[in-house]
Amino acid sequence: MNHHNQRPSKRARRKLVPAGLWSRGMIATLGAQFLSAFGDNALLFAALALVRKESYPTWSGPLLQAFFVGAYILLAPIVGVFADARPKGRVMLYANIVKFGGALSMSLHVNPFVSYALIGVGAAANSPAKYGILGELAKPEQLVKANSLLEASTIAAILLGAVAGGALTDWSIEGALVAITGCYAASALSAIIIPRIKRTGPTINYSIVASVKAFALQTRSLLASPNARLAVIGTALFWGAGAALRFLVIAWVPVALKVTNNRLPGFLTGMVAAGIVVGAALAARFIRLKHVRRALPAGILIGVGVCLLPLAKTMALAFAVMAFVGICSGLFVVPLDALLQREGEGGVGAGSAIAIQNMFENLSMLALVSGYSAVVFLKTPVNDIAIGVGVFITLSMTTLTLTSRQSVKTAR
Repeated sequence: MNHHNQRPSKRARRKLVPAGLWSRGMIATLGAQFLSAFGDNALLFAALALVRKESYPTWSGPLLQAFFVGAYILLAPIVGVFADARPKGRVMLYANIVKFGGALSMSLHVNPFVSYALIGVGAAANSPAKYGILGELAKPEQLVKANSLLEASTIAAILLGAVAGGALTDWSIEGALVAITGCYAASALSAIIIPRIKRTGPTINYSIVASVKAFALQTRSLLASPNARLAVIGTALFWGAGAALRFLVIAWVPVALKVTNNRLPGFLTGMVAAGIVVGAALAARFIRLKHVRRALPAGILIGVGVCLLPLAKTMALAFAVMAFVGICSGLFVVPLDALLQREGEGGVGAGSAIAIQNMFENLSMLALVSGYSAVVFLKTPVNDIAIGVGVFITLSMTTLTLTSRQSVKTAR
């Protein structure tokens, strides 16, 4: 009996889609994403400490984020198509090699703003690939659970990355940067293991004008769907507010809690992340895609939580507020991400849908971080900024919830 006939060829095996939440491809994706996000979140603390050490003005700290975010916005027309046209595991590999280059250049004392922009380029390329690959690795009915796993690995990375970033930076800024460079290298190695699933994707047109026109048409097509519009606007508001909140926490801790190290802001950021893991698990358990609007009131509660921050005069209260904000965040954002992937798969392509989402999220982050820099420049008291951010989140999420309900009634 010829045993060789019983095994599919290597090429055939490569084309098999591993269906299941714990396939080799899914574990490699989660590993690559964890290491990459760990590096990103540790880096913020090290980069801010480096900028302070090199005597840049206070308001230039949030400007680092603007360089990172700018790469996302400028590359949005290209990265989604690139992720849809290439095996997504390979795209994650290339993206993490670029991040490795950016972190290495920061370690070697190249201008921190330029180095951070290079890491932003890698992050922009990585994002559509890591989310788009979920539809290839998991069955459609497993998509919310697959999203929860990816979100949980990302959040665990934010949690540990923020804590490690704060602690390592207190120990040595240079040591922290070397460790982060190592994380990006390990993430690239993990991405090599992801199966190369061949798909018939669009051919890439490298003409900038054609790419921008195509991207504008895809954006219009995606936003024509009320569900996709809800997901894009909701996640953009969430990440914009989240970016401002990170800088707010770093500024708030020394004023309110009289602690000046990098570790405590790292722990508080980590507490939000731990809350998001709980919220993501609750979302996977209780919210189905057809009832996604049930997640929207959690967005309003995020704003209420941020408004409570000035009342937190002790460390225990600060941790409790941050955990509450995190749980509401997980409940809000995970179902919206899954909704957008479903809408994208059936329309412009998952990678392109994520690239469009990234553009809106990063425009929102740029606007809110710029607003935050402006109020810091004007020397506004940090507690007043906290209440302002909280009120903005509450009002914008309330508007989103009401308009979304109205659009459902109109559709009916």
